[in-house]
Amino acid sequence: MLRQVWALFRARFPSRWKAGMVLASLAGALLLSAGLLMTAGAAGLAWTNTEEFCIGCHEMRDNVYAEFKGTIHDTNRTGVRAVCADCHVPRQPGPMVMRKMRATLELYGHFVGVADTKEKFEAHRSKMAQRVWKRMKETDSIECRNCHHADKMNSELQSEKARARHAKGKAEGKTCIDCHFGIAHKEPDGPGPVDMKTD
Repeated sequence: MLRQVWALFRARFPSRWKAGMVLASLAGALLLSAGLLMTAGAAGLAWTNTEEFCIGCHEMRDNVYAEFKGTIHDTNRTGVRAVCADCHVPRQPGPMVMRKMRATLELYGHFVGVADTKEKFEAHRSKMAQRVWKRMKETDSIECRNCHHADKMNSELQSEKARARHAKGKAEGKTCIDCHFGIAHKEPDGPGPVDMKTD
């Protein structure tokens, strides 16, 4: 088949110069198209990581974002602020793309109104939280570790209780989300991350 295509091409462009120009033009068009697609993809990923995008729908703006306002991740003495993507989207390229692909499936819930009222949102809160906790447990809370580095924590500035709990958690193989949940959003009814059944 390739020979037939090449034969048709050579019949249409018998001159080597013309054939070379056509091939160079096709290669250039392909490279330009690939570059445009990559640029558009990167821009799309960046846009969907903005706070404005995340709270563009009322389900997020009126529920979890409203709870986030005023928490330590929103406003604090140092002015370091986390936005939605900092905690819910991995920064590493491969895991980020995988998370974005999973998130496109979640759009279905938005369009069919799974949580479009306060009552529906509350009815699904525990399930949604457990899904996030499960993912964070699978990644050893990489979203937390993007900002919080255990080797940079000054234990002298931690309370005695916090030092003891961090040591115990490390010895038991726990990850950040096992203990630090419900700090940016309302804690749902039901089991916390430590008590969740894992498949």
